[in-house]
Amino acid sequence: MNRAIGVGLMAVGVIGILLYGWLVFFSPWQDLILQLTAFVAVAAVLGILAWVGCALATTPPPKPIEEIEKEVQKALEEIEKTTQHNP
Repeated sequence: MNRAIGVGLMAVGVIGILLYGWLVFFSPWQDLILQLTAFVAVAAVLGILAWVGCALATTPPPKPIEEIEKEVQKALEEIEKTTQHNP
């Protein structure tokens, strides 16, 4: 099954390369194809950049280490209290 999928993907890739090569070098629409390719490539990079910026802008900052240390210390103290009362 995996081999068949791999062969299929390889065939699609090779056919896509050949078709794209023909469209860029030999078709009457070569300028349009190059413009579309450039637009899609630039839009993809800028879209990823915008997504990362949105993620950074909307993610809350992490807790300070001091606050985490206090929570851990409090939890350890509670564990010690429960183990001292229940021998």
